Amino acid sequence: MCGVAGVFERSGARRVEEGGLRRMLAMLRHRGPDEFGMLLDREAGIANARLSIIDLSGGSQPISNEDETLWVVFNGEIFNYVELRAGLEAKGHRFRTSSDTEVIVHLFEERGPGCLSHLNGQFAIAIWDTKARRLFLGRDRLGVRPLFYTEAEGALLFASEIKSLLSDGRVRAELDPSVIEQVFTFWAPLASHTVFRGIREVPPGHFLVVDARSLEVKRWWSPSFKTAAVPAGARPRRFEEVVEEFRALLIDACRIRLRADVPVGAYLSGGLDSSTIASIVERHGGTKLSTFSIAFEDPRFDESAYQRSMAQALGTEHHVVHATHADIGRAFPEVVWHAEVPVMRTAPVPMFLLSKLVRDQGFKVVLTGEGADEFLAGYDIFKEAKVRGFWARRPDSKLRPLLLKRLYGDIPGLANLQPELLAAFFKDALGEVDSPFYSHAIRWRNSARARRFLLPSGRAGAADRHLQELAASLPADFHSWEPLGRAQYLEATIFLSQYLLSSQGDRMGMAHSIEGRFPFLDTRLVEFCNSLDPRLKLRGLREKHLLKAAARPWLPEAILRRVKRPYRAPIHRSFFGPHAPDFVDEVLSERALARAGLFEPGAVDRLLRKVREGDGIGETDDMALAGILSSQLLHRLFVEAFRASEPLSSKDRVRVCRIQEA
Repeated sequence: MCGVAGVFERSGARRVEEGGLRRMLAMLRHRGPDEFGMLLDREAGIANARLSIIDLSGGSQPISNEDETLWVVFNGEIFNYVELRAGLEAKGHRFRTSSDTEVIVHLFEERGPGCLSHLNGQFAIAIWDTKARRLFLGRDRLGVRPLFYTEAEGALLFASEIKSLLSDGRVRAELDPSVIEQVFTFWAPLASHTVFRGIREVPPGHFLVVDARSLEVKRWWSPSFKTAAVPAGARPRRFEEVVEEFRALLIDACRIRLRADVPVGAYLSGGLDSSTIASIVERHGGTKLSTFSIAFEDPRFDESAYQRSMAQALGTEHHVVHATHADIGRAFPEVVWHAEVPVMRTAPVPMFLLSKLVRDQGFKVVLTGEGADEFLAGYDIFKEAKVRGFWARRPDSKLRPLLLKRLYGDIPGLANLQPELLAAFFKDALGEVDSPFYSHAIRWRNSARARRFLLPSGRAGAADRHLQELAASLPADFHSWEPLGRAQYLEATIFLSQYLLSSQGDRMGMAHSIEGRFPFLDTRLVEFCNSLDPRLKLRGLREKHLLKAAARPWLPEAILRRVKRPYRAPIHRSFFGPHAPDFVDEVLSERALARAGLFEPGAVDRLLRKVREGDGIGETDDMALAGILSSQLLHRLFVEAFRASEPLSSKDRVRVCRIQEA
């Protein structure tokens, strides 16, 4: 795992400056503290901050092909690099290292941008072509690893994190209210957007090619949820056969993610997904497994009893970080600094604390269970869409909406609503079953209520604009998919890619130089699950039916029978009360709100009074509070107080490659 950065002075009027690259790398030190490397080639420079995991002594970046016409820097892991290397060597490619990075540059030499479809991994790649004077940037299918870019004064700059771009004096930190609107509806920016004006991300499953004359962004992969048809004359596979194929794919996904020259641990939440991964790793890892968990002071969020039970069943070396309300409030500004986006939840904070524990225990790599809920239908939002679709066929039924009482047990009071109130809550747009956003309409309606705190200019017409943009980005055959597939697509491309793998995933791990690996996101497994009959994933209202069948031989019955409990963390209790952090009053003051120019001070003041007076704070208000606080902190940390760090010095281990002019 690493951080990457670079500059391409497209006009050719100026040379790339080594000092500027060093400043960009210094801002990524937390991502790759082991060593630093850069290539300087007149108008272009690419750089890498390395967290050494594979080929510790020989995998220094940048790495070139045989004749040094192509140079690569890379953030991530290619899990099938062993198999790819064998094929490339058979074609005559010669390797100098044992790293997965070198496989990329030779595969690009062989196949160009088409190389990406052969990579099973999580990656952000930059390749400089010295002959064509062309820069290539590529990002993995689901956006596990970040990659941002911007244009300034004729130059294109790219980096793993926005703060690295901002270290260049030509790039200005300015928040974009229209993207903050998106966050306050979808919980994250839509793909390609960031909350900083003029700074974009390479979207998941896309690549960018830029030279002196043109800049082009192209999609190379998109998730498809089209159910595979049974060939004419063939019998449908028995459920047991599907289970065996799924189990074999999952075991191999874990196996190749254990490829590392450093110890590998696992997160253990006490739920089905992480327990399944930990069980496989414990059986196939070859050494005693170390597991890591979060325990909460607040019992409404704590799952430590299940975590201890699972760790004992596996016999792991178990480590726990205890997250108090005070811990969450105190760490929140640092979390926002690393996330670089408003967060509508405090859930990233305990993950930040957990990654520190992992690092303190001497680990760099952990396997986790992300992706199972999205691709195996584990969330209540999928059940909600199914119940509402069933209800819509008899909209006057009094019994059908009562099925909704079986959902969202983690949201206080919702399941206990009177039947008429429950029906009223979920009946909005009930008959619009053909809408592409039917599955998410209720969630987005409710979270959009948080936009009432934005200034009027940030509220008018916002929902329609963003939904139109989202609709235009949907795959051409989206409407032909089963309803569950459409819901899964939205959840995977927005919640998973734009929030879970970013604010709660990559950023919180890499803040302490920890790499997360995600077996459920193995490309073979994702595409297998997406092609299945929806009933194999969501059987009635039984979530993750296939996974439960596959994991039954490995897990205690208590884990298999557990009711799904989404990972959440306390919000307002972390910022108010006896351990309230000092920054809250400062960033929510009328003066600070006026400086940022994002929120209506009167509306924010009413929310604060409601919290301080102990009135009931609902889910929407709690999320609005987190979003307002994190937006205000972004303004303070980046717009008002951003300072580029000191560049890498002679004390840092820096490898500099220079292309000599002819």
